[in-house]
Amino acid sequence: MQIAVFTVDAFTNQPFSGNPAAVCLLENDLDEALHQKIATEMNLSETAFIRKLNPGDDFTKSSCFGLRWFTPANEVPLCGHATLAAAAVLFHIKKNTNSVLTFVTLSGELKARQVEDHIVLDLPLYLTYPQVLQEVEELIKAAIGDMIVQDLRYSPDTKKLLVRLSDAYERSVLEELQVSAQRFLSAEKTGKVKGLILTLKGNSSGKHKGHDFYSRYFAPWYGILEDPVTGSAHAVLSSYWSEQLGKKEMLAFQCSRRGGELKISLRNDGRVDIAGQIAIVLKGNLIF
Repeated sequence: MQIAVFTVDAFTNQPFSGNPAAVCLLENDLDEALHQKIATEMNLSETAFIRKLNPGDDFTKSSCFGLRWFTPANEVPLCGHATLAAAAVLFHIKKNTNSVLTFVTLSGELKARQVEDHIVLDLPLYLTYPQVLQEVEELIKAAIGDMIVQDLRYSPDTKKLLVRLSDAYERSVLEELQVSAQRFLSAEKTGKVKGLILTLKGNSSGKHKGHDFYSRYFAPWYGILEDPVTGSAHAVLSSYWSEQLGKKEMLAFQCSRRGGELKISLRNDGRVDIAGQIAIVLKGNLIF
C-alpha cells in the first residue's frame, strides 16, 4: 500500500522554521490502528490525515474533506498548524480550485482560505476564566520557578492553563527560559490541565516591536514537550489578549527555538481567523 505524504512547515515562509506537520492524503479508508502507527513513525508533533467524505470526491476539485490529527502518542481534538499544513497541500500541491476548503473534524467544521501569501484558518475562539493559584502552584513552579506571574487563566474547553508573566520581563527572558516539561506530569495534580501556555505582553519599542504578545506552549500530556507554533493555543490566547489590549487585529509570535508568526483577527461570529505562511519541505510516499 502507498500513501502520499508531505512535510509542511507552518506559520513561517522559511524552510526548517515554524512548526512542521506531516500530511497524509488518503485515497481510500485507512485501518484505524494505522493512523497512530504512521503518526508515531513520522514523529512530528502532529500528523494530519485528509480523507474523502464521498467515494466520488477529488483532492483537486472537492471543497470538503475529513481531517484528523495524531501526535506520536494519541489523537487530538484540534490542531491549527496541521490544518494549515493540510490546506497548503491541497492548495499548493493538488492545486485545489476552491477559494474555501472545509474540514470536518472533532472540533466541528474548520475552514481555510488563501489570502495573498497567507492561508487563513477559521477556528473556534476559546474563553479563559480566572484560575486559583493554589490549585496549580506546583505546576507553575515546575514551569517558571520564582518568576512573577501577572495573570492566571484556565480554558475549560481546551484544558489549557494560561500563565501570563509580568510585563516587566522582556521577550528574551521568555525565549531563554529553560523549561523541563517532563516534570509537569508529576506536578499537575488536578487532572484538568492538558496544555500549558506561557505568555508575555508585546513590546511596542525595541528591535522586536510590532508583536502584540509572545508565547511558548508545552503539552507533555500529549507527548509534546514543547510545540514550536501552536494554532490551537492561539485560539485561547486570542480571546485573552483581545480583552486585555482592546484589539481585534493582532500579530503574535511564538518564541520557541524554531519560532513562528501568526496574524490574528477576531470575527463578529465568536470565532477567530488565524493566518500564517507555509513552506513545503518534503514530498514522498509511505509504503507498507
